[in-house]
Amino acid sequence: MGILKFTRNDLILLVCFSAAIFAAPIILQPIGAGYPDLLQKFAIFGIFALGFNILFGLTGYLSFGHAAFLGVGSYTAVWTFKLVSMNPLPALFLAVLVGGLFSAIIGFICLRRTGIYFSILTLAFAQMSYNLAYSVLTPITNGETGLQLAQSDPRILDVALGRDYGAVLPSSDLFGIEMNGYPGFYFCAVILIICFTITMRIFRSPFGMMLRAVKSNQNRMNYTGLNTRPYAHAAFIISGMFAGLAGGLLAVTDPLAGAERMQWTASGEVVLMTILGGAGTLLGPVIGAGVIKYFENIFSAFNEGILMNVYSFLPDSLQHVMATITGLFVGEGWHLTLGALFMVIVIFLPGGLMEGVNRITNLFKKTEDGGDGGKADTKPAPAE
Repeated sequence: MGILKFTRNDLILLVCFSAAIFAAPIILQPIGAGYPDLLQKFAIFGIFALGFNILFGLTGYLSFGHAAFLGVGSYTAVWTFKLVSMNPLPALFLAVLVGGLFSAIIGFICLRRTGIYFSILTLAFAQMSYNLAYSVLTPITNGETGLQLAQSDPRILDVALGRDYGAVLPSSDLFGIEMNGYPGFYFCAVILIICFTITMRIFRSPFGMMLRAVKSNQNRMNYTGLNTRPYAHAAFIISGMFAGLAGGLLAVTDPLAGAERMQWTASGEVVLMTILGGAGTLLGPVIGAGVIKYFENIFSAFNEGILMNVYSFLPDSLQHVMATITGLFVGEGWHLTLGALFMVIVIFLPGGLMEGVNRITNLFKKTEDGGDGGKADTKPAPAE
């Protein structure tokens, strides 16, 4: 298979995925998720989860430190805006480059260990990065305040091209198109589709097969004399580059960078996204990222007043009771709903949401075939 060729199924999957992403404002409008700020988060964290899935889903290496690369990408992008240009392309290029270099260094050290020891090492490096950004490297990161744009920034390339932003604090723009609102979402959407295509090629390539072999039985491969560390290191670097790109996009849509993006909770979030959607699948991490960001932004917005309006058709006494009970699972308690959902998925669908999709698909296939007659294979095929 040539490097630019796709199978028929791959093309169908890519076209359907692209169509769903571009139509997301319409598709998600009925559930209140069609506004651009949330759609941008869906796309950006989908990229973050895709990159993490290349490491965890294919090789089995569980990293708790990927937020470090996300934060590094954000800081790099903001510094590019301040020093070079408000055009997002140079910022994203440097965010990917710096994220890849940083992950190459961290991966070289951490991949000397496997299993839980690898996970703890990545967590330690992420926390060190967070503390450095928060307190030690304040001339570069601006500490707890975060790195922001200023009117006095040099922006050498913009000045050379005659760009004058006047007294208004500039925002990122792609050749005059500001990267906020729906234009910002579609810019992120195009990059998400490109990243999805790259991920698909990795999954289908001999390199991807080697990464799966590392996950399957790394010790057996080592016994054959094959050194698996370079393959794992390459996956770690690619994953870090995806994270750097996602961090850069966060700065593109909102030009600031803070140390909170490097906290261990952000690393844990991408782990939840990947497992919830389905580790080792193509669509799973993107779906998982969308579900978690939906809960975070929609469920957390419910307050007592909204709940009282929802139950306004009930008698006053019952209305207050229902609002109180429901309030435990939304608003500030949205994590409880997410935790319950995660427990259900892990217990009943260990392969994530994509396993549920696969089971439903197989059920419809059996129905169309008029039953399996006792001969159908009950083991579900791997979902994409």
